Amino acid sequence: MSTVRIGVIGAGIMGADHVNTLHCHVSGAVVTMVADIDVERAATVTAGVPGARASGDPHALIGDPEVDAVVIASHDATHAELTVAAVRAGKPVLCEKPLAPTTAECLRVVREERQTGRRLISLGFMRRFDPAYRELKEAIAAGGCGAPLLSHCVSRGVSSAPGATDELSVTGSAVHEFDTVPWLLDSPIEEASWHAARSTGTITGLRDPQLMLLRTADGALATVEVFLNAGYGYDIRCEVVGERGTLALAGPARVITDTAGARSLGHPADWRPRFADAYRLELQAWTDAIVSGGPCSLATAWDGLVASTVAEAVITSMKDGGRSVAVQVPEV
Repeated sequence: MSTVRIGVIGAGIMGADHVNTLHCHVSGAVVTMVADIDVERAATVTAGVPGARASGDPHALIGDPEVDAVVIASHDATHAELTVAAVRAGKPVLCEKPLAPTTAECLRVVREERQTGRRLISLGFMRRFDPAYRELKEAIAAGGCGAPLLSHCVSRGVSSAPGATDELSVTGSAVHEFDTVPWLLDSPIEEASWHAARSTGTITGLRDPQLMLLRTADGALATVEVFLNAGYGYDIRCEVVGERGTLALAGPARVITDTAGARSLGHPADWRPRFADAYRLELQAWTDAIVSGGPCSLATAWDGLVASTVAEAVITSMKDGGRSVAVQVPEV
């Protein structure tokens, strides 16, 4: 196989961005189909991709003979069902996070894949491909700052999506950190708790910001702040405190402006500028693995199950006074 014919499910911001990245920046990838419940939206996305077709039926996309592999970027609630459908069709699938909103659904997906005896599922934890995070991981492993003791993770956005809930803040945003922390520190999360400050009065139906405290198997602590309605811009931070020093992501801007007696820098409006390289590298690695038939370096369905198990422990803490909850990954 020299090229991979890819179908993308979901024509919202994420799906449209994947289509553009695959079409413009990923060698060996050809987008042949886009599906969305709003077929007109899918048609708008395919208009910029010669030869690509639009559909209102994601299952038709999965079964289409001109689709070799599937990217799932639809609503979180559809991820498990569509990933299982792709696995049953024998097609490699890259599912955006989370693998599913609940551990039970994730477990079903993992079991479906294992029954095939093949690695078909990859999960979109793209921070593993972000150059800054990769450099941070390499610096931790080099040991110059000693063994990690604490890590501080911050994820802030301009405004939450309509209908955002306390739980969605965990499963839809903090879940990135539930993969990043054990990947960076090379130690699984064993315990989690959830906390929130007083309500601000500006947001209803959502406690925002939220703070989570994680403990890894080797005794390190990690704080995770998720602030969906920070207002000022999209801002991702990570600092690791070691025995002999600290390591932190630089940024958020590449350019600092000095003018009129003041220094300033800009914040992006959403995740796309910050993680454009990560998505491109992730999609290229996924496509290359399909073309070559070799091992895939993306996060696995098991990684998705583990992250969702941490999310479930956090939500249990949320509903039980913020107590510490053990993370217990179910047996497959």
